[in-house]
Amino acid sequence: MTTTALLTDLYELTMVQASLRSGVADHPSCFELFCRRLPAGRRYGVVAGTGRLGEAIERFRFDDDDLAYLQSLRIFDEDTLAWFADFRFSGTVEAYREGDLYFPGSPVVTARGSFAETVLLETVVLSIFNHASAVAAAAARMHEVAADRLLIEMGSRRTHEHAAIEAARASFLVGFGGTSNLAAGRRYEIPVYGTAAHAYVLAHRDERTAFDAQLDALGIETTLLIDTYDITPGIGEAIAAGRRAGGTPGGIRIDSGDLGKEAEKARVQLNEAGCEATKIVASGDLDEFSIEALASAPVDAYGVGTSVVTGSGHPTANMIYKLVAVADRPAGELAPVAKTSLGKATVGGRKAAYRRLDPQGVATEELLLVGPAAPPPDTRALQVPVFAGGETVYPFDLEADREFHAKARAELPPEARGLGPGDAWLTASL
Repeated sequence: MTTTALLTDLYELTMVQASLRSGVADHPSCFELFCRRLPAGRRYGVVAGTGRLGEAIERFRFDDDDLAYLQSLRIFDEDTLAWFADFRFSGTVEAYREGDLYFPGSPVVTARGSFAETVLLETVVLSIFNHASAVAAAAARMHEVAADRLLIEMGSRRTHEHAAIEAARASFLVGFGGTSNLAAGRRYEIPVYGTAAHAYVLAHRDERTAFDAQLDALGIETTLLIDTYDITPGIGEAIAAGRRAGGTPGGIRIDSGDLGKEAEKARVQLNEAGCEATKIVASGDLDEFSIEALASAPVDAYGVGTSVVTGSGHPTANMIYKLVAVADRPAGELAPVAKTSLGKATVGGRKAAYRRLDPQGVATEELLLVGPAAPPPDTRALQVPVFAGGETVYPFDLEADREFHAKARAELPPEARGLGPGDAWLTASL
C-alpha cells in the first residue's frame, strides 16, 4: 500500500512533537475545512474530493521508509518517531457529499479526534479539496453555458500527470461527457475521446493520405482534424475521404481561428455536401466565456484543456482547515476556540450544516448550528459520514454523485448560475 503520510508539510509533524511534549496531543479536538470567501465573481463552489478523502486517511500511516527518512532529518525524538510508527487515524470525519455546493463558511469537512491526529491531516485534506473543488467549480461554469453540447476534458498535458486524473474526475462529476486521459478513464470508468493531432497530418504527404489512413484504422465515425493547413480545403478533403470510405466522417475538429465563424462556414460546407450528420468539435484555449460566446454557433462538442485543469485557468477554491474546538484535558468536553486576527477571524464550535429550500425548490439559506441541536424543519443535512472506526464509510459512486450534483446545482436560481460578476448566492450563517 502506498502511504499518504508524507504528502504533507513538515510543520504538521513538528506540531505533533511539540503537542506530545505539552500534553495537548491527546486532547479531543475538532477541525473544519471551509472558505472565508469565494473567488471574485463566483456565486457558488462545488465540493469535489469527498470520494477520495476516506481512502487517503486509511493510507495515512508511516511505513519503514517514511520513518527512516524522518529519522534522518534529526528533528524528531524517539518518542515522536514511535508515535508516528503506531499512527492510525482513530477519529471520525464528516463532509459535504461529493458534488454538493458550498458557500463562504460552509463546513465542507469536519474532523474529530485527538489534537495530534486531526492536525496531522491538514495538508492532505487541503490538497485534495482545494485542487478538485477548484477544477469542479470551473468545469461547472463551462457546463452551465455549454447547454446540451458535449464537453470533453483534454487538459492532461497542461498539469501534473496525477493531477490530470483527478481533474478529469472532477470535470466529469459536474457534467463533462468524457476525457482524453486514459488513466482517468480506467480508474473512474469515464468515457474517453481522442483521435489525432496536427503532428499526425504533418507526418503524411498530404491531408488526403492522412485522412484515408485514419478512417481506415479507426472507422468512419472518427473525427478528422481539418485545420493543419487551410480550413475550407481541409473540410473538402475530409468530405472526400469519407466518401471514399463509403459514408460521411463522424466529425471534424477546428482548433484555430475564429471558432464561431469557422463553425458557421463549416456547417454550410458540410450540409451542402450531404454531410448533415458530421459533427463539429471546437477546441483551442476555450473557457466558460468563449464557450458562452459560441452558444449560437453550430458546434456539437467542445474540447477544453488549460482553463479547466490549471490555476491560470481558474482561481483557487480558497479552502482552509482550522481548529474550531478543543478540550482542556484528554477526557474533557470540546469547547469552542476561534482566531480573532484581522482579516482571518474564525467562528468557534463544531457546526452542523443544513440547506433550506423555498416551495419552488430554490436554495434560500445555508444554516449552521453549533453544538447538539435538533435539525431545523424543512432543511436537508449537508454533511455525511466519511470515515469512522478506522475505515472509510463513504459510498463513493461517481455516477450517483454526478446525478446528485445536477440536482444540487438545479436548486440555484438562474441569477446564481450566470457568469457575470456577483457575490456568493448564500453565506453559511449561525
